[in-house]
Amino acid sequence: MIGFPMVRRVRNSARALLSAWAMLLGLAFVLSSQPALSQTAGAENYVSANVQRGLTILSNRSISEAQKGAEFRDFLTSLTDIRRIALFTLGAARRTAPPAQIDAFVDAFRNYATAVYQSRLKGFAGQYLKVVSGSQHGPDDYIVRTILVDPTGRTEQQGEPIEVDFRVDGADGHFLVIDVAIAGVWLALEERDQFTAFLEENNGNLNLLISHLNTLTQQLRGDGPNTPGRG
Repeated sequence: MIGFPMVRRVRNSARALLSAWAMLLGLAFVLSSQPALSQTAGAENYVSANVQRGLTILSNRSISEAQKGAEFRDFLTSLTDIRRIALFTLGAARRTAPPAQIDAFVDAFRNYATAVYQSRLKGFAGQYLKVVSGSQHGPDDYIVRTILVDPTGRTEQQGEPIEVDFRVDGADGHFLVIDVAIAGVWLALEERDQFTAFLEENNGNLNLLISHLNTLTQQLRGDGPNTPGRG
């Protein structure tokens, strides 16, 4: 078994996470004022206009897997505040680590996050994201709810469509995605818990966590032993 069992825990944690976030989003909607709704609409439009590009990249059969991975990495970096997310997942350890070590972690996290998102979304290539709703979670903080829709109608026939939610920071009118939930699991929150546990089990050795992330990235890409999903 490898590192962080995120994929295996999705089904078990999705229902509880969805219930908690449903309560929070309901409260945010009640408290939001009319001016905030226009900003919420801006966050919705930002997600609608940009995130589909990721699925389009993964659906492109005219390029190699390596090129597809590089393009998806560039896409993810442009859409998200990847450094902010990385520092969030590092938790308290970011306060004591030297700058060079922080930079090495951010780089390793960027590659790992790209591999995780690409792996989780690859199965939905060919589908498109439909914005369902948006609501304010806090000052300049918005949740945009989308669902994956299959143009052929297969998704609807197989059951409820997969929900993909985006947490969007809208400070100064400039939108950036700061977390993504797939099937109810917020990935940055999930990773922070797992990284914290890893550091606690390894005497706070951040270099070991960086090395572990690099190994997991190789496995998710299929270039390392014990690749997830291959036994």
